Amino acid sequence: MVPSRLPVETGHRLLKRVCGLSARKQRALFGEPPTIDGQTLASDLHALIRLAEKIGAGSITGDRSPEAARRERRRSAALTSPTPPTPMESVEALELPGPAGPLAARHYVPRGSVAPAPLLLYLHGGGWVVGDLDTHDGVCRFLAAAACVNVLSVDYRLAPEHPFPAAVEDAWAAYAWASANATELRADPGRIAVGGDSAGANLAAVVSLLAREAGRLPAMQMLIYPIADAVGGQRSRDLFAEGFLLTKADMGRFEELYLPAGTDRADPRVSVLRATDLSRLPPAYVATAGFDPLRDEGEAYALRMREAGVPVALVRHPGLTHTFANLTAISRTSRAAMLEAAGALRMGLAR
Repeated sequence: MVPSRLPVETGHRLLKRVCGLSARKQRALFGEPPTIDGQTLASDLHALIRLAEKIGAGSITGDRSPEAARRERRRSAALTSPTPPTPMESVEALELPGPAGPLAARHYVPRGSVAPAPLLLYLHGGGWVVGDLDTHDGVCRFLAAAACVNVLSVDYRLAPEHPFPAAVEDAWAAYAWASANATELRADPGRIAVGGDSAGANLAAVVSLLAREAGRLPAMQMLIYPIADAVGGQRSRDLFAEGFLLTKADMGRFEELYLPAGTDRADPRVSVLRATDLSRLPPAYVATAGFDPLRDEGEAYALRMREAGVPVALVRHPGLTHTFANLTAISRTSRAAMLEAAGALRMGLAR
């Protein structure tokens, strides 16, 4: 989001200063935010995007190799993460048993946590291709502190080195382990939620489908701008195809890398929206962003769950873009949205 020659600390201060200006000053510097589909982009997100345009920042993937895209994602996360990090009572590195070897994980216990505590299994976003424990460290700390829940973040295998269904297998293994080892995590086995953002929200939704069949339902789902349909056809993928942090081309590239040739894109383990039966799933909190190519499929999935009798809280943040979960340290509107998500998580896991 800022020139690579700038130190991360300098870039963080620049982004925070620009996003922290008053809406009037942001409009004076960067122009009026666009209004599309009856929604107006939040002034701080507009300032962030225009700043990125001015310094020539590209899309998430562009023409980069997967490894180069991962390096850029880690740098972007460092630029927008809280400085210093949100304090925790403890943060412990773990290794969980996975289907192809140990899975790195990180267990966050917030200050004031009382065992047995509610637990969120968090699966990071990044199109199944980028992202790791570090890119979402700030997100996990934020949710742990704001919702007063323990958080278990898992570093599932990434494509293209490990294409579908590797990430699904890892996510399910992590949930099964957490369910069986709740005591080790100082957690209440009856109050384990699954959640994530983007591709991680997709995996959390798939875990919920698999858990239903296994008779081991989580207490709730927290799905932040989930990928829900790789088959395509949603209006928002075209309406917000360019200019709002995540592009239609990014999504096409992610799906190309994640899904081997011949994969059925309607497989519910890829496209949860295409599942024939969405009944008997855990209660869900689904948050979407108004200026996000994934908006319509996430909302369609929430409404289909609701029609199937699942309790669903669906919230659209009309002025926000994809990635707002990672912007709480610099964007006031993103922080407000994530505080709402944390509140829903806290209420959903209350005794």
